[in-house]
Amino acid sequence: MPLRPFPSPLFPLAMVGIAMPGVAVAQDFNEPVVPIAAPDAPVPESEDQIGFAADTLTYDDNSGVVTASGNVQLLRDGNRLRADTVVWDRNSGKVEAIGNVSITDPDGNIAYGDKVDVTDTLKDGVVDNMLVVLDSGGRLAAAKGNRTNGVYVLDHAAYTGCAVEDHDGCPKEPTWQIKAVKVVYNPQRARVQYTNATIELFGLPLIPLPGLSHPAGEGGGSGLLVPNLRYDRNNGLEVALPYYFKLAPNRDVTVTPHLYSDVLPMLEGNYRHLWDRGAYQITGYATYGSRRSSANPTASAEKDFRGYIDASGGMQLSPEWSLAGSIRAASDRTFLRRYDINRDDRLRSTLSAQRISQNSYFSVAGWAVQTMRIGDSQGQTPIALPLIDYRLRLADPLLGGQVQVQANSLAITRTHGQDTQRAFSSFEWNLRTLTGMGQELTFTTFLRGDLYHSGDNDLTSTASYRGEPGWQARGIAAAAVDMRWPFMGQFLGGIQRITPRVQMVAAPHLANLRLPNEDARAVDLEDSNLFSLNRFSGYDRFEDSSRITYGLDYSFTRPGWSVEANIGQSYRLDRRPAILPDGTGLSDRMSDIVGRTTVRFRDFVAFTHRFRLDKDSLSVRRNEIDATVGSRSTYAKVSYLRLNRNALASLEDLGDREELRLGGRVQFARFWSVFGSTVVDLTDAKEDPTSIADGYEPVRHRLGVAYEDDCLTLGVTWRRDYIANGDARRGNSFQLRLAFRNLGI
Repeated sequence: MPLRPFPSPLFPLAMVGIAMPGVAVAQDFNEPVVPIAAPDAPVPESEDQIGFAADTLTYDDNSGVVTASGNVQLLRDGNRLRADTVVWDRNSGKVEAIGNVSITDPDGNIAYGDKVDVTDTLKDGVVDNMLVVLDSGGRLAAAKGNRTNGVYVLDHAAYTGCAVEDHDGCPKEPTWQIKAVKVVYNPQRARVQYTNATIELFGLPLIPLPGLSHPAGEGGGSGLLVPNLRYDRNNGLEVALPYYFKLAPNRDVTVTPHLYSDVLPMLEGNYRHLWDRGAYQITGYATYGSRRSSANPTASAEKDFRGYIDASGGMQLSPEWSLAGSIRAASDRTFLRRYDINRDDRLRSTLSAQRISQNSYFSVAGWAVQTMRIGDSQGQTPIALPLIDYRLRLADPLLGGQVQVQANSLAITRTHGQDTQRAFSSFEWNLRTLTGMGQELTFTTFLRGDLYHSGDNDLTSTASYRGEPGWQARGIAAAAVDMRWPFMGQFLGGIQRITPRVQMVAAPHLANLRLPNEDARAVDLEDSNLFSLNRFSGYDRFEDSSRITYGLDYSFTRPGWSVEANIGQSYRLDRRPAILPDGTGLSDRMSDIVGRTTVRFRDFVAFTHRFRLDKDSLSVRRNEIDATVGSRSTYAKVSYLRLNRNALASLEDLGDREELRLGGRVQFARFWSVFGSTVVDLTDAKEDPTSIADGYEPVRHRLGVAYEDDCLTLGVTWRRDYIANGDARRGNSFQLRLAFRNLGI
């Protein structure tokens, strides 16, 4: 028959997803060796009833003692108690569970103990040798725990979020644990408080934590986060003390004071909000400190407000419509580097609304940029508002293939520079088909009409970018045929594919230079744009040459191996001068030769080489290597770039340079590794005749050692910066990183 409820006072304790500490007395974090196995107790029909199962049940009429023994199981409201024996003294009201006691709550947390004593009021109780295995991954061990009027007091308790068994299943000491003389848990306040708490790392007392408290449960709550320690030449010793405020399940604030030994403090704040239609975050930094003029580095420093704001967010209005935006702004050009927040050289603020469906795209956007580059004019930095783009994709019912219609409008404003407005509409038709001989043919027709208006054109320093002021119009027409002919077969135990490719493009002469050039300034011949209809990067310039482009694609794959390569060149059929500038590889009738090779071996080797060879001398105009060798724990990375375009120095983003980047990590023990990286500027007079560099100019070095296991991340990093930027001086910096998993929020 149904029995009266027999819940354990440990049920609330089993739901504590928190860091419980202990004292110098050794604690056992391991579960009982022999698990309890019993038939499931029947589910009770109401909250006042309890499901019960046991091998035997006896009742002594003289003493009034009820004894259940042998795989005893009690079930109530999703909580399950298991024990070898349960004894209920009806005269004294004492209930005792003995032997291999385990209690599982509805969330999956399990509490173990040798003996549990409760009264028949179910409000008070005592547990000996308690262990709680939390579903979130942590473990709590206590010599004794008691509950009085709903408040739990644990004596000699310890908590760890680490594994307590090695990879062979043998017990081991946790990497870290928190110990305390007494722990008080009040379910009404949902908070845990410690007395004389200390954190131990690798068995050594490390950090005393007087007055430590934190929220209970997996939901987290307000509290102090792990501090951050670093040292650099600009600010001296830095201590960051983040404090987390939980405002609601979907809103929080983190406030971080940054204390420095050499400069005034800085305050950092971060607010996050998540709701059913989107999310946003706002991060801000503020201080009152010395600032040296980036335009005049020799001038004396002046104290002023310095700060930075970084906000972003998005909202999904419907399955098709969405809004997004961001704000990034700094008080001055050196603040971000001075306080090591980031190294961005431009800050972009954006606002956009988009509608995306299966066959259409519509966007209204705008953006503004704040330059962080020393020497750049903010007045020459563009503001784009609005930028409107619409695209519609349709199936061609007459000839087959696919049609795309596009309409685009852009207005660019500068506070002290050229203003440009642009609008165009375009039509593009593509048809892909296969011949009986296996050739893949793609036919393309492209038509576009442009309308431009510009003013203050003489404020643009590069003449070829200005265009003519006032209203200008342009019509564009182009047609192309692209043929690929793949040949496949078995080779050396794998599959080999050789694909010759030929493309013919016809386009009439256009009045390109009469129009301003805002978005097509960075142009360079690469393997990625060799077969593009327009090899300019934007809309303001269109390649108006009739040409033939030819190349070869190669691939070889076998288990664990893959090799991909391509090479190609183009030849301009007409003799009129090209609008593509010298140094791009496309200015003459015959282009330079470009290609790429990629080699992969399992997850151990990844190698990519891109190149461009001069058509006449076969001199290397572009040589780029990216290689990674090794596993996730031990690896080396090499990146090398050499650009020798021979371009005009006045053209944007076409300067020559040579750079080497190295990085790697070596795991010398199971959890220990060393890592490092370097960036070296190798540019000299060979690449840049105006350069006075000696060909070896370090930019940044980094070296560190790290420990990382299942519950602890510990690392020390040294970094040296060789490039000064205003009051962000060159020099050394050191950072300590320490993170305890399954602790706190």
